[in-house]
Amino acid sequence: MDRVQRIGDVAEIMLDYVENKKTFQTDKPLRVPTSSYTDKDQFKAEMELVFKRVPLMLAFTAELPHPGDYKAMDAVGSPVLINRDKAGKVRAFLNVCSHRGAPVAPEGRGNCARFTCKYHSWTFGADGKLIGIAEPGTFGEVDKSRMGLRELPCEERGGMIFVCLTPNAPMDLDHYFRGYLEDFEALDFANWTYLGNRTIEGANWKIAFDGYLEGYHFKSLHPETIFPRTPSNCTHYEGFGPNIRIGFPQHTIAEQLKDVPRAEWGSRENFGYDFVRIFFPNVSIFIAPEITQVAQLFPGPTPDRNRTVLNYLRREPVKDEADRAAAEAAMNFFRDVTYEEDYVIGLEIQKGLQSGAHDELTFGRNERGNQYFHEWLNWYLEDDASLPEPTM
Repeated sequence: MDRVQRIGDVAEIMLDYVENKKTFQTDKPLRVPTSSYTDKDQFKAEMELVFKRVPLMLAFTAELPHPGDYKAMDAVGSPVLINRDKAGKVRAFLNVCSHRGAPVAPEGRGNCARFTCKYHSWTFGADGKLIGIAEPGTFGEVDKSRMGLRELPCEERGGMIFVCLTPNAPMDLDHYFRGYLEDFEALDFANWTYLGNRTIEGANWKIAFDGYLEGYHFKSLHPETIFPRTPSNCTHYEGFGPNIRIGFPQHTIAEQLKDVPRAEWGSRENFGYDFVRIFFPNVSIFIAPEITQVAQLFPGPTPDRNRTVLNYLRREPVKDEADRAAAEAAMNFFRDVTYEEDYVIGLEIQKGLQSGAHDELTFGRNERGNQYFHEWLNWYLEDDASLPEPTM
């Protein structure tokens, strides 16, 4: 089905939800053990069977627009280096020198033609190959062809850069996203401007991520920020493999769409309805008219904590200092709402779960996004490809 037509059909469903006070529902509630959020063994299994195996969205095309641009970062305890070579190709490596294990690039972003380890000045090219050894006459023979940086599976699609943290692992984005990346190609996401990021810390990564997956809490937790725009408990879900597109109608959806031809409803995002786009296991993307927030949730270092990087992009480049100041204010506002209204209660939830008060949490029929996420998480943890995949 044509993308605009499909989104138009979803808009029609969401209009019905608002007019008739309904929401997406599945057949029954789902119970999840509270130990899922506290158990050290499960946390370790999640790192090995999920975060080290699936494609992770680690960077944006807009962060590395030019040849020589690079980004060095920590991803779930793995030091990762992503760079764009002279021909424009993006690669990813473990940011670990093959000599004695030191990083070859400092964390952050920059531009350079080669990477030099600060420990002993071994130098690597943009393709990861070892090209220089300090004082080679005293070091001894080295087969440079076998001592390059360890490369990671990496692919750039739809304005984003996906990396698998396990060298030589298979990575099939078409199978993993099942057409979902067409959304970002249609939005021309590759040509947006990267504005910056903010980092916040919270509870177990799944406690934090659960909050991005439903709108049941909008009226009670966000009465002055989200609820004035978006009704509570009025949500639509679509699955694309383990990934989810969550539709949130606005209170004014009927008014916003009434004079728009039905065939154009699918091109009215932000004007009557919004989407939160979820990349399993750890990314939430909210595209707003003013600014877009992309949350990357990185678990750890212990089961009760996560580090979330809130990235901000928009279609237009920064025009002047006043525009930059306005963008900074918008980023701070989104960060403050996310932390003060969502992550603070998440920390309280973590304390509650660790108290042993209850053995299980319950996700209702109206919280299908949470159910779907936990079903896929359990599917990966079973580590048995013969099991059927969850379906929306």
